Amino acid sequence: MTQPDVTVVIGAYEAMPYLVECLASVEAQTMDPARLEVIAVDDGSTDGTGECLEEFAARAPQHVTVIRQENSGGPSGPRNVGLAKATGRYVFFLDADDRLGPEALERMVAMADENGTDVVLGRVEGINRTPPKSMWGKTLDRTDVFSSNIKFTLSAQKLFRRELLDRHGMRFDESLWTGEDALFTMEAYLRADGVSVLADYTCYYLVGRDDGKHVTKTGSYTLRFDSARALMKLIADMVPAGSRRDTLMVRPFLITLLPQFGPRFLKDGEDVRRNKFELAKPLMDAYWTPGVARRLKVHERLRLHLVAMQRPELLVDVVEFVKAKKQADAVVEKRGTRVYLGYPHFRAAAAGVPDEVYLAEPREARAFPGYREAAANSFLRRALRKVRRMLRSGGAGAAAA
Repeated sequence: MTQPDVTVVIGAYEAMPYLVECLASVEAQTMDPARLEVIAVDDGSTDGTGECLEEFAARAPQHVTVIRQENSGGPSGPRNVGLAKATGRYVFFLDADDRLGPEALERMVAMADENGTDVVLGRVEGINRTPPKSMWGKTLDRTDVFSSNIKFTLSAQKLFRRELLDRHGMRFDESLWTGEDALFTMEAYLRADGVSVLADYTCYYLVGRDDGKHVTKTGSYTLRFDSARALMKLIADMVPAGSRRDTLMVRPFLITLLPQFGPRFLKDGEDVRRNKFELAKPLMDAYWTPGVARRLKVHERLRLHLVAMQRPELLVDVVEFVKAKKQADAVVEKRGTRVYLGYPHFRAAAAGVPDEVYLAEPREARAFPGYREAAANSFLRRALRKVRRMLRSGGAGAAAA
């Protein structure tokens, strides 16, 4: 058997009936079946998942290996088992409840081969789920994690060059119950010799289950802090302190940590609120920097600042304000060069929050009440001062004459 171009690793647990369409999408790939192998790992299912995989292996034109094992407790174990058995030049991790576009693998392998890149992202669309969107603006033959938005999609459903993974001994962290794919993918981005983004064809359909069994929707809030801690440490270990690290740290602060201090915080009991602040403190102390703060919107920055300052009583006011979809007044100062957004506690002496926490970029400020009026008034004041200077200058000249 010649080496296949790509190995599709499918970890499956209690995946019926979604698995049926998932496997059909693999069978329908336009890539020559001889160029493709499938390694499917049944992680101790009791709903017929294993039997479905074996039936698929018996009929599929591709080479299919089915491994049945005791339940490992999470997606990392099955992925690692599949990765250890993979022989393809590339590996693609396919979740058993999702599916591929017909040309997905053929297009992604071609993209990697043409550009010599180690990771390829194929456009993702959601079916009853909302996928990340900011990275699909245009196809990119070659990019990296610092100069694009790919840091906002850290799921494992990417094409990875297997030689890269083997060279660095990369595997999924089986100690994490959520966020293990973020750790793996971020490391791959940082180690990769280039990343490609295929934005003009839907390669992957992210399917929302109606049985509530998505791992990302379940589990204790403490798991999210474990995930944030692991990703922040990875970034800090691999990227020196400075602008590039700050760029990447935005992701765990914004996507993993901040939601713990959003609307759900209002529903938390006092013990949970206190525990969240305790869990966040070492992360804020170690990784929260002015460079990270500058890259966030004002209400995001303000909430995390209050977490860093350990001020839960002030945070509640801000979260309630944001949840109610109120808009802060824009305050234009310094001859129109500075715009502050008047979220709760702005310039309140008792709060002691620095003005720069409320400082907004013009692009963000334009959407807020009072910005245009304040900016116009500032323009008029500048124009009036200019006229006054001209009159004073003219008056002095006339007196000299």
